[in-house]
Amino acid sequence: MESYAVKLEKSGRILIPAEVRRQLGLVPGEDVLISADSNSVVVRGNRVAAVRRLQEKYADLAPGRSLADELVAERRAAAEEGE
Repeated sequence: MESYAVKLEKSGRILIPAEVRRQLGLVPGEDVLISADSNSVVVRGNRVAAVRRLQEKYADLAPGRSLADELVAERRAAAEEGE
């Protein structure tokens, strides 16, 4: 993981470097998740961005299919059989 030197503005704002924003898939106006402990702050893209990145990464595994829709249909069929 690469580190970046940034300055804390008087307002408390920190500019997230463009490279980091690209890596996290962040866009202006989007919410981010921040966590902190005694000596570090971690910035994470929100879940929507994370899901979008994963969908893009694995889109070629099942082109033209919605695996989520197939899973829901299988679960519904299994539930109907169990009734």
